[in-house]
Amino acid sequence: METAVKKKRVGIDLTEGPIMKTLLTFAIPIILTNLIQQIYSLVDLMVVGQFVGSIGTVGVSTGGEIADFMTPLATAFAMSGQIYISQLIGAGEHRRAKKTIGTLFSIMFIASICIAVLTVIFNNQILTLLNCPQEAWSQAQAYMIITVIGMPFIFGYNAVCGVLRGMGESKKPLFFISVAAVTNIILDILLVAVFKLEAAGTAIATVMAQLGSFIAAFTFMYHHRDEMGFELKLSYFKIEKDAAEKIIKLAVPQMVRSSLVRFSMLWVNANVNSYGLVAAATNSVGNKIQKFMEVFMQGVDSAAASMVGQNLGAKKTGRAGKSILCTFGFCMGVAAVSSILFVCVPKPLYRLFTQDPEVLAFGVTYLRIMVMTIFVAGITGSFQAMITGCGFVSLGFVLGIVDGVISRIGFSLLFLYVFDMGVTSYFWGTAFSRTITGVIVVGYFLSGKWKNRKLLTEK
Repeated sequence: METAVKKKRVGIDLTEGPIMKTLLTFAIPIILTNLIQQIYSLVDLMVVGQFVGSIGTVGVSTGGEIADFMTPLATAFAMSGQIYISQLIGAGEHRRAKKTIGTLFSIMFIASICIAVLTVIFNNQILTLLNCPQEAWSQAQAYMIITVIGMPFIFGYNAVCGVLRGMGESKKPLFFISVAAVTNIILDILLVAVFKLEAAGTAIATVMAQLGSFIAAFTFMYHHRDEMGFELKLSYFKIEKDAAEKIIKLAVPQMVRSSLVRFSMLWVNANVNSYGLVAAATNSVGNKIQKFMEVFMQGVDSAAASMVGQNLGAKKTGRAGKSILCTFGFCMGVAAVSSILFVCVPKPLYRLFTQDPEVLAFGVTYLRIMVMTIFVAGITGSFQAMITGCGFVSLGFVLGIVDGVISRIGFSLLFLYVFDMGVTSYFWGTAFSRTITGVIVVGYFLSGKWKNRKLLTEK
């Protein structure tokens, strides 16, 4: 029976083989997947910036805040499923993994519908809270309403990818997102550049791209239903209490962290917007560039979390620890390259999105401040992968509060009121936001206490 399961296995075994090679083999498709996702997100901003101008750029950026806020919730659920499934696969618990998949899909579908409905109902209040510039209001409103309609597709795609990565399969999500990217780029150019639909055209392109990736992901899962333990019948999607508890137990700290981080970022963006269109556009474009560079580190961090999960499930603690150190080395290399680009060619990077001379000049300051952000993110993300992979829920919850509220908002207010640094206070606050979290996660890893933690698979 076990031999049959192994022959039909989806993905690679993360508990065997050279650590760095295995990590990168698993991580590179994740990096490319996230990279393509960022590219087509950047295309949205580039097309709107070139054909609509700064008003369109701010409209897409502000209108997309809710999607940016909610997508990490989808990622949190998907990551919780990924980690739990990775531990189950590592421990050989295939029957429990099957129940977990059906439960994960049901939870994510319900959550996505609730989010979409509430956003449509309260869109005006949300834009008011974001201090959306009046000139960009109609653009932001159209973008927000249209994009949240695609929320179930975002959640569905993330659910399938979370399951696949938990099983050690990272190549197929790369194909799924490629479908979305091609769809998005073609429709962006067609709807915005040709038909002049402005931000609404970009939003329609985004939703259609999300639909395409979800259809591709679901089709793959259906065709490999035997290997993945998937069944297309109502009883399969019944929410199992034990699986739901584990998924929610893992997801809540990640959702708290993601929500608080996004809340603090919304707070930062809203305050930056109050300084005018130039500051708002500089921040919008700078955020895109920063996110693009962090994709490389986040991909390896995600891979490391699954690798840790499978190895701890298989009782290979030494290999789990070494995978984190390999992740750290890779992330520091990425941070070094990113910093060189931020310092040496800031204007060419900004010029990809805008030709506004004031925004280009201010962008130099923004990216030089972000050098610190990229290094701190590399350190924190690497070691936090151990906390995620071993399922340390309570510490994850604490990190969410520290990272999401105390640090970002606290440091921003410090630079604003004590050092009187104006709008750059918020940029520096972001740069310092993960320093405290970094100290905590590095300290936990060095303590070695993760080696003796009770796993989620242990009843």
